[in-house]
Formats: sequence, C-alpha cells, structure tokens
Amino acid sequence: MKKAIILQFFHWYYPDGGKLWPEAVERAEQLAELGITAVWLPPPYKGASGGYSVGYDSYDLFDLGEFEQKGSRATKYGDKDGLLKAVNTLKDNGLEVYLDIVLNHKLGADEKEKIQVKKVDSDNRNDISNEVIEALAYTRFTFPGRQNKYSEYVWDFHSFSGVDYIEEPREEGIFKIVNDYADDGWNDEVDSENGNYDFLMGANIEYRNPAVMEELKRWITWLMETVPCDGFRLDAVKHIPAWFFKQWLDHARGTVQRDLFTVAEYWSHDLSILQQYLDLVDDKLMLFDAPLHLNFYHASKGGDEFDLTTIFDGSLVAANAEHAVTLVANHDTQPLQSLETPVDPWFKPLAYALILMREQGVPCIFYPDLFGASYQDEGSDGELYDIEMSAIEELPLLIQARQRFANGIQTEYFDDANCIAFVRSGTNEEPGCVVILSNGAENKKNIPLGDGFANKNYRDYLGKREETITTDEQGNADFPVNGGSVSVWVLEETMDS
Repeated sequence: MKKAIILQFFHWYYPDGGKLWPEAVERAEQLAELGITAVWLPPPYKGASGGYSVGYDSYDLFDLGEFEQKGSRATKYGDKDGLLKAVNTLKDNGLEVYLDIVLNHKLGADEKEKIQVKKVDSDNRNDISNEVIEALAYTRFTFPGRQNKYSEYVWDFHSFSGVDYIEEPREEGIFKIVNDYADDGWNDEVDSENGNYDFLMGANIEYRNPAVMEELKRWITWLMETVPCDGFRLDAVKHIPAWFFKQWLDHARGTVQRDLFTVAEYWSHDLSILQQYLDLVDDKLMLFDAPLHLNFYHASKGGDEFDLTTIFDGSLVAANAEHAVTLVANHDTQPLQSLETPVDPWFKPLAYALILMREQGVPCIFYPDLFGASYQDEGSDGELYDIEMSAIEELPLLIQARQRFANGIQTEYFDDANCIAFVRSGTNEEPGCVVILSNGAENKKNIPLGDGFANKNYRDYLGKREETITTDEQGNADFPVNGGSVSVWVLEETMDS
C-alpha cells in the first residue's frame, strides 16, 4: 500500500482560461506512477470574479461551471464537464480527490438590501457600537443565472453576521448586522485575534441561523452526489465556529457512510492554539502544520546560523502527528501573496526530505515545486514583480524515495546544529534508508546500522554524492552530505530494483 502524499494541484497565479481540469486529466497517470496518492483541487464553484476567480471569493456553491453568472459560464479552471472528467480520470488512476471548500463568506451579491448595522472596532471586534445605522448592503444572493436549479435558497441579510461595506451612508469598515441571529455579537469557538476573528471579509456567513446550517448540509450532500470526491480541504477555519464543522462533517460522512479525509487551514504558528482547535472539533479533521512551515522559512533564511536540531520545535507533527499535514509551501505563502513566507529554493529539498522521508505526518506537495511557475503581480509596495518559481529538481526522486525507502523504525541523529540525520530501518519486505542534511559546509555523520547491515554498500539515491559507502563489520559507516544539501543513502542492491 502506498504511503500518503497529497499534491496541491494549483497555485494562486495558475493561468485562467479553463486549463487546469484538462491538465489534471493529462497528468493523472504520471502523478500516480510518480507516487502521488491524492490530489487537492481548488474551489470548483463560481466566484464573484467569474472566470478569473481563484475560488476564494465564493459566490454560488451550486455553480460548478454550468451557468452564465459573473460574466462567464466556466470557472477559471474549466466547466462542469471538465471538472467531472478530471475527477473521474484521477480516480481511475487510483488517486484520491480532495476539494477545496470555502464557507466563511460570500462575495458578489446580486442585490442590495436595506439593513441595520453597528460599527465594529477592527482592532477589537468585541467593541461593537450601540448606535444602529440604517444602510444599504450587498447581502442578497438570488443567483439569477441558475434560476433555482439544485436549490431555491435565497441568501439575505439574515444569513450573514457582518459586512465590510455599506452604502447610504457609504463607508468601508466592519459592520455588525442586526438580525435575529447576529445581534448578540460574533460567533464563539473562533480565533481570538482582534478579540474575535469571526469576521474576515465580504458578507460573513451566520451559522447560528438554522436555515443556513441546513442549506450547507444540503449543498455538501448534493456536491458529493455530483462530484465523487474523497475528502476536503477547508479554508479559513479560524474564522468559522468549530461547532459548525463538527456537525457539518458528521453530516457529510453520514451521508456517504464512509470516512472523508479532511484537512483544515487554521493558519496559526502557535501550537497550543492548533491543539485547542483540534479539541474543539473532537479531532474530526487534520490541520496544516503552519508552525513547521515557519521553521522551514526561518531555516532557509538563517543558513548555517539556524540550529537544525530545533527544526521540529513547536510543530504540530512533533506534538500530534496523527492530525498533522506537513507542507513546504502553498498558495498563500508563495511570493506576493497574503501570507508570503516563501522557503528559499536551496532549502526546499531539505524541507521536502524532512516531510517525505519521515514516519510522522501526511506530506503535501505544492504544484510549482513539482512543475514550476512564473507570474507577474504587484507587491505590497505597489511595484510590479516578475516571479519565477523553478521546479525542485530533487522532488520527484524524493517522492519516489518515500514510496520505496521510507520504511521501518525511525531513529534520529539530531546531535549537530548544522548536520542532522535519521534512519529508516526498513522491514523484512521493504528497504530502508539513511537521510542526512547539512545547512552549512560539507559534512558527514557516523551511523551505526547494526550487525544486520555489516559490509553493505550504500549509494545516494538523489545522486548528490557519487561515491559508494561500505559499512564495516559492525554495520557502521560515515555517511557524507554536501554543503547546504541532502542525501538519501540506500542499499546499492535496491537502487534500481
């Protein structure tokens, strides 16, 4: 059975024009042969910016590229038929498919409504003015292009708890909507940043309205009947009450009568906050290991001044591996994006070795690291930048190495700030390996593999070192590594098997 490897099959600047679904069809067999086991696809439904939407500006969850809405029928990635062909082709090649789900907010309302709001202090969201303002707001979603197909539910101001823009008077900011569900303040069981981080953007969905809960349950039932997916990536869960996802996931899994792999984006570098959230959702999902990603970022910037023995300090995978999805990059951390913390290219092979070759966690690969990407956008300074993200040369070999050699008991040799190693012992049926990393000069580490590995020849599977290393009568050997590099040493007899 293959070891889990997720591929995030898109990035923020993936070209528009309906290219992604056909590319998924084209690459499905290649991905399976490489060793990928699951593909995370972007939000498949219509966003407020139509055919240009990356997918996180949710407009109509029931429009999978089927209706003329927001200036286009297809989404940025293609039409509904293309989506279904992509999903079915991936599954036909033995890959699981996870869909990106964005349930925090809606954008692109079809009509304005006369509503009552109260101003909110953006730095302390619990500071809500007592003054009630009569205003117009974009809070009514009727989806005229869909004409009630699949659902007749109309989202109006009762479905939302807040907005970030009003008219008459015209003003931007954060405004608490006054209605039967939202007047008591924001939702609980959300992140405590800014006092309460329920509100993020647009028209903020109000889960305390029972009609909203039923509509979102009805939608996920319809989605799974329409698109044969195997799980979800949940967006922005720090802004959504944990109790909602407990109910919603129970409903989704009960509907299909099977487990659905679910990983949530709770982007916090505070391990205790991630652990608290897992407790709130009764461990019903996994989380991306944001603290580990930050460690990778700092390690890549610090060079040989970073202590590699601390690389897993404060990480979710070290504290709760069963609920950790590890990553080196994603669409939010890539250059020019909102959480921009790109790991420097020299360190990416080391970081990928640390998530792919170890026993703990489920690793997630980022599309540009496998296939490359180039794009242009404005930075926060208003300047235009040309970004080139080159494919990581070692990544395909590391993916293959995970499937072939990441077997057996894991023993760590984290005893040098600039050179660490770990061993996978192998099993009776499957070979193991020695993985060694340096963030400074060329280095080596003496590894005692034991009598069972006496007089054995080892080669570097990544091809960074050309020599053959032979263990002594006790199974010991000095395993070398180039400066600022990683090597995966495997038994010579298994190199080409």
